[in-house]
Amino acid sequence: MKYAIAICLAITLPFLALSQGNAGNLSEEDREKLQDGLAPQESEKDTLWDLGGTLGFNVTQSYFENWAAGGQNSFSVTALTSLFAKYKKDRHSWETTLDLAYGQLSQSTNRPIKTDDRIDLTSKYGYKTGNKNFYYSALFNLRTQFRPGFKIEDGREVGAKISDFLAPAFSIFSLGIDYKPNKKFSALVSPLTLKTTVVSVDRLATEYGLDAGDNVRFEPGAFVKVAFQDDIFENVNLLTKIDLFSNYINNPENVDINWETLITLKVNSWLSTTITTQLIYDDDIIIGQQDPVIGEGGEVIEPGTSGGPRTQFREVLAIGLTLKI
Repeated sequence: MKYAIAICLAITLPFLALSQGNAGNLSEEDREKLQDGLAPQESEKDTLWDLGGTLGFNVTQSYFENWAAGGQNSFSVTALTSLFAKYKKDRHSWETTLDLAYGQLSQSTNRPIKTDDRIDLTSKYGYKTGNKNFYYSALFNLRTQFRPGFKIEDGREVGAKISDFLAPAFSIFSLGIDYKPNKKFSALVSPLTLKTTVVSVDRLATEYGLDAGDNVRFEPGAFVKVAFQDDIFENVNLLTKIDLFSNYINNPENVDINWETLITLKVNSWLSTTITTQLIYDDDIIIGQQDPVIGEGGEVIEPGTSGGPRTQFREVLAIGLTLKI
């Protein structure tokens, strides 16, 4: 945790100081206009910062009474927040995004279970090179969750928790070149990357690639991040991004993948439908591991399983309120 905080401060403090600089200086674009004999246009307001985001709230409910075909009462709610802050001046650019989500589902008399739980923070600084489409770039990303997670059987949470806040947490710090030909597409290639895995629950360390007794693991490697966002049809927006990481030391051929896609179908200014998918493959995350069941006399009732890496996938279809801020 100390490492993640230090990285955040190291990235953000220089840019906060930069944003307090003299906004009255001519931008690179204005200087180019002067060289062409044109007078720069004065802005009516400070446009260095672009702040905004969306808030979403989705509810699903079903109720059955003497229904011959059968059915189960249920109620689910999901809250989503996506915020961004973008800064641009001369050759400098800085983009920060924060995505939060949490959802629960209640069925009949069962206790509520989680349907979504995400914290995803990304901050990227760029300095334009001699080519207008390329930037020297530094990126920091942190992913974790809010609350404990459990295995689900028959609609109920069972056993001990298998995840928690900062158990795990994944962070990426990378230095490289960012290709941004337009506002829709970007591709960051970083040969200098440090991936950090934090597991605050000792019992879960080995399930996320750490040695028993460790809480932090550092992996040097290479990192690629590609992102695309555009209105593919009228009132239909597509956002897709994929992160690829290869560990230089251990099994570099086993590339970690995190691919997220969000399709937003806008009904009107406050009502929308969203389809979210996420595919994850991490060679260090062990899935399906179970301890053996031991009887009172010490006999093994059920043998344990070692488990192994698996392709993880989730999909969420939601209809609800969306508010732009």
